[in-house]
Amino acid sequence: MTAKVTVSDVERVAELAHLELKPEETARMLIDLNAILDYVAELNELDTTGVEPLAQVNELGAFVSQPRPDVLEPSLPHSAVMPEAPDTDGVFFKVPKVIER
Repeated sequence: MTAKVTVSDVERVAELAHLELKPEETARMLIDLNAILDYVAELNELDTTGVEPLAQVNELGAFVSQPRPDVLEPSLPHSAVMPEAPDTDGVFFKVPKVIER
C-alpha cells in the first residue's frame, strides 16, 4: 500500500494541534497514521449490506441509534447563568483567545 500520510502532513497536524514532535515521534506518528488508514481501507472493503447502524457497542450489547425527539424547551434565564460564568462582562461570557493566527 502506498503511504497516504506524509511527513509534511504529520508536521502540519502537529502544528495545528500545537504539538512539538521530536523527529522520532514524527516518524512513529507517520507509521501509526498510515496503519490506521490502511485498516480503514480494509474495513471499507467489507460488505455491510443489511447491517443495522449502531449508536453504541459495549459489554451490555449493541444499541440501535434512535434519535431523540426534537422538542423545543426554554433555556436558562440570563440572570441565573451569568453569575456562574468564570469570566463575564455582565452581558457576555468572556473566553480566552485560542487561535493565534
